[in-house]
Amino acid sequence: MTLRAAAADVAIMHRGIWWTRLAIPAIAALGAALIVLALQPSARATVPEPTAPVTGNATYFDGLGAPYGGCGLPQAELETQNFVALNVFDTPGSGTFYPRPLSSADADKMGIWNNGHNCGRWVRVSISDYCTGTNDGALGQPFCRNGAFTADAYNGGTLDMIVADSCGDSNAWCRDDKYHLDLSKDSLNKFVKNGAPMTDLYPNHWNNRHVSWQFIPAPTYSGDIKIGFLSGAQRYWPAIAVSKLPNGVHGVEYFANGAWTAAPMNSDMGQSFIIGGLTSGGTDFRIRVRDASDALLFGGREYSFSLPAACSSQCSAAYTQATYTTTSTSTSPSASTSASASVSPSASRSTSTSPSASRSASSSPATSGGCTAAVTTTGSWSGGGQAEVKVTNTGTAPTSGWTVRFTLPAGVTIASSWNAAVTVSGSSVTATNASYNGNIAANGSTSWGLVFNGPNFGITPLSCSAR
Repeated sequence: MTLRAAAADVAIMHRGIWWTRLAIPAIAALGAALIVLALQPSARATVPEPTAPVTGNATYFDGLGAPYGGCGLPQAELETQNFVALNVFDTPGSGTFYPRPLSSADADKMGIWNNGHNCGRWVRVSISDYCTGTNDGALGQPFCRNGAFTADAYNGGTLDMIVADSCGDSNAWCRDDKYHLDLSKDSLNKFVKNGAPMTDLYPNHWNNRHVSWQFIPAPTYSGDIKIGFLSGAQRYWPAIAVSKLPNGVHGVEYFANGAWTAAPMNSDMGQSFIIGGLTSGGTDFRIRVRDASDALLFGGREYSFSLPAACSSQCSAAYTQATYTTTSTSTSPSASTSASASVSPSASRSTSTSPSASRSASSSPATSGGCTAAVTTTGSWSGGGQAEVKVTNTGTAPTSGWTVRFTLPAGVTIASSWNAAVTVSGSSVTATNASYNGNIAANGSTSWGLVFNGPNFGITPLSCSAR
């Protein structure tokens, strides 16, 4: 269910012209009586997504609406203040508004916002040509009229930014140009070229330039996700936002009544979901997350948390962070290993293109000393990918630790890993358990993951030993 107040309008400056953006509304406080509203059904279309750098017009806006941006987070909770908005609609020549989230009947009008499904993803943006003419966003009119897009000394400046908002305005930038990016104003003078910030790009050298951009995994990723409850959240309406993601979020699943259930998105706020408790009306929750490649995050890591004490009746703050513990599992909660309060993938992600949804088993399990190890490629992109290694205890007693060894194929290196201590000597790799997942019950399993650079992974046998 969702309960939301009427939307507020916020004025946005695009190169000297004030436009009105429909701000993401505040969630109304729930009264003493529970009001149940059905979530709107939303479409998830196959929106053409750039897999290589694309060129689009760039505009700027002052900041996110209050209390939330289009992805369902307050601006202060973003990982970076360098953020962008993506186009909600792809309706060249038309500024007509359609109900959000877009239904399947309107899926052909969907922009790269994709009903919020690209929220929390990172983009690498490069400054391109300057417009010497008029670039006012008039519907059906050429961009940069009576002039031309021209290269200058600012071309090539780059900045990594996060998708945090949506652009649904009735102007040509947000309608005629599917690759348009709306940039946070404060980020404009943070683009870097030849190692130095270009601090004078805005205002005198801007004029709604072209930019080149592409999706990338989160750069220099470390730690784990954040989970917070939104204003008005309570036991019967547990609205959460997930953030600090390695590659966006395509879904959240919650565990209830012995099964995993897909949580509905909160309108088209792509990082906000309405979950359910372990028991009906309960205040204890367990979730897992799917990233932009539709793969379970960190091999299916589960996050367990409770409604914070500050939200005993309902959350009054725009965002109340939850403290969680994590559990690594194989296929079901009954096969879980011991939990840890702070599991952190020290992932330094590849910065090429976004992971595809490929998922292919790569090796046959190899048995040695009471355990087996098998690797599966869970995501791939140009120049690298992500893999999961499943370790299974084949003995009759619990393990106290395990070690996996293998040889890297030619041309493959490991960029980062999580849930294991990994050392590399030449092409030889040794992975040992972390402090929290060495104990595996008989016939139980755990998993660890890695990001690799190179053409493929898992074409080599793995050995496993347990103690």
